[in-house]
Amino acid sequence: MSSHEPLRGAVLGLGMMGRHHARILQSHPSMTLAGAVDPGGDRHGAVHDRARVHATVAELLAAAEGPPDFAVIAVPTEEHLPAARELAAAGVHVLVEKPLAATTDEAREIIELVRGAGVHGAVGHVERCNPALLELRARVQDGQLGDVFLVATERVGPFPDRVRDIGVVKDLATHDLDLVRWLGGSPVERVAAQTQHRMGREHEDLVLVTGRLERGVAFNSVVDWLSPTKVRRTRILGERGMLVADTLTADLTFYENADVTTQGWPAMQAMRGVAEGDMTRYALQRREPLVVELEGFCALVRGDEAAAVVSLEEGLETVAVAEAVLRSAAVGETVVLEPAA
Repeated sequence: MSSHEPLRGAVLGLGMMGRHHARILQSHPSMTLAGAVDPGGDRHGAVHDRARVHATVAELLAAAEGPPDFAVIAVPTEEHLPAARELAAAGVHVLVEKPLAATTDEAREIIELVRGAGVHGAVGHVERCNPALLELRARVQDGQLGDVFLVATERVGPFPDRVRDIGVVKDLATHDLDLVRWLGGSPVERVAAQTQHRMGREHEDLVLVTGRLERGVAFNSVVDWLSPTKVRRTRILGERGMLVADTLTADLTFYENADVTTQGWPAMQAMRGVAEGDMTRYALQRREPLVVELEGFCALVRGDEAAAVVSLEEGLETVAVAEAVLRSAAVGETVVLEPAA
């Protein structure tokens, strides 16, 4: 394909995420919508040309223009594996919405299918493309906080009607379990978790996770879909202060430690610890995270091996941590994860 020719992308599933992928593919100068697949049709009117909406992947692949260059798999999690199998066999590159799969076994199979077909694959952990989190990570890596003590996340809100096949751990908390590793710079070593079932469903509605990364950084995540307001907050605490990202507004704020001396009273100085210093809210360039995610994947498809994407292997690691969280909550014990391969 020409480096100047728009890549032809398809979308599987026109629900909450898929319809936004379709919107971007129809408006971005370096991409075009080859087609969409949803057995229920285009309920939200996301696709301008109704002839491009198909009931099955087979119909999409058999279209007159030929198979797309890549496809976004935005169907329910339990359908990720069969969709990836069909697309990879046709030589189509795949961007799989998070979580990569319903289980680690299925995630490993997706990786094997993609490798065997010689196509590119990545996972749609879109929070990594949020401008506040990108800036937060860059500042932590530059040493602004010094030694990092804690990565903490909060992701709460009302129940999303779109969810039917998984609980809050694999649907929402996979964002956070991926973020703590990415921001903390180290795989998750151990987790201890509590869950609640309050809505009469098979799956959990709330999870509290405490854990530690392999490099010794502590983390905790609070996730639910029981709260009557939506909160998305990530904070990193270090020896020089704290960075707080609000990913709903893409704001990033730095709370700096102050050096305030208690004259002539050394015991009180020791008890006070840090003092409240200056607060700075940074001015950030804000681009839609989903656009950034798709641009990164297109760069990978075009041959940029350093493209900013979440690898399938990272996606597998997050599914493994989510399973450890559920196991910890079920048995009431801390679960130690096997080191990442």
